[in-house]
Amino acid sequence: MGYVGLTFASMLAGHGYKVQGIEKNPQVREGLQRKELHILEPGIGDVIRKHIGLNWMVTADYQYSPDIAVICVSTPINDDAVPNLSNISDACAKLAEILREGALVIVRSTVPVGTTRKVVLPFFKDRNIRIAFCPERTIQGQALRELKELPQVIGGLNNESLIAADAFFSAMVNTRMLVSSLEAAEMVKLVNNCHTDVLYSYGNEVALMAKQFGLDPLEVIDAANIDYPRPNLAKPGFVGGACLTKDPYILAASFDSELHTPKLIRSARDLNERMPREVANHFLSLLKRSGKALAKTRILICGFAYKGVPETDDMRGSPVGPFLEVVRENSCRVMGHDYVVEKDIIVSYGAEAVLIEEGFRNADGVIFLNNHKQYAALDLVPLLAASPRPFVLYDCWRIFAKHPAILASGVQYAGIGYEAI
Repeated sequence: MGYVGLTFASMLAGHGYKVQGIEKNPQVREGLQRKELHILEPGIGDVIRKHIGLNWMVTADYQYSPDIAVICVSTPINDDAVPNLSNISDACAKLAEILREGALVIVRSTVPVGTTRKVVLPFFKDRNIRIAFCPERTIQGQALRELKELPQVIGGLNNESLIAADAFFSAMVNTRMLVSSLEAAEMVKLVNNCHTDVLYSYGNEVALMAKQFGLDPLEVIDAANIDYPRPNLAKPGFVGGACLTKDPYILAASFDSELHTPKLIRSARDLNERMPREVANHFLSLLKRSGKALAKTRILICGFAYKGVPETDDMRGSPVGPFLEVVRENSCRVMGHDYVVEKDIIVSYGAEAVLIEEGFRNADGVIFLNNHKQYAALDLVPLLAASPRPFVLYDCWRIFAKHPAILASGVQYAGIGYEAI
């Protein structure tokens, strides 16, 4: 009942299926049994309140043998960048004990190409169990809508499995895309996310190049994009979340390095992972240039979740962790703010949780790490008027790129690859 499982179970329950949600974590399990949501996702809370305890139960183990089992367990990356598939194996071992002949097993967890055939199939190879890989491709903040509207890719072990999985999804999604194999479906999910990672990395590359020439990367990118009939350049920014930060490693792990190494994908991921530290060093250099002794400097971090739009409280892949590694090396005092992330999470990162007004008033510099819409709506005039001088405002997402209060305030304004003169 993590993000993938919870959102999919919500759709199933809403369509009237009898749903078992298997959850090992007692805190999550007991919270859902009380109809309490543990993730921020629009619409899910309403489904939970309507269906938990009726046609949707959440338990630690199976209460009956299901006709369809959907595997949504996590597939984390180990410290050596190798995917850990133990959760997949554990789920399959349990299912093999309880499934009846003719059951359908659907894998939605993101896995290296070949995993469904090599890891999942052996648990059921001597039985009449249909197997399909049907990836989840939703974005946080829009999951329920995208589960219905995005084409559902379906790959089957055989034609019988493909037909069964297609029939299952037919009543719930607008479009199904049937592919020729389990491996093709596995690869679709991976190349989708890795493509996004590569596109974003190019925006970051442009920003770092523009910085060397004293150029504004947004000016370059906007001019390149305007009315030009080619794919738009991405703006610079952080690339986080549970998928984009690990799927390049999962795809890379699919290949025999002697035959092919996906160098572009790995290079893009390396650059995107480096950006929080690049930004931290740039921000601190501006503070130091303003005459601040870094050991006595106070900074305010706005935005702890990995992204602001759509809003989320997800900290997976957030830039705040590596950013703070650099800050701690320089002994700065840290204050933190987020419109969604709980204060105790902010404190757990070693920051003092504060209100925006308090942070601006007491900080020597503020950095916006995510682009939550409420940050864009801030009235900067009183905030900047109350802040000390000199003062650095580092806007990673260039939310305030054309804000008149910046020019009139006398503060140092900067962003990724950019410093206002």
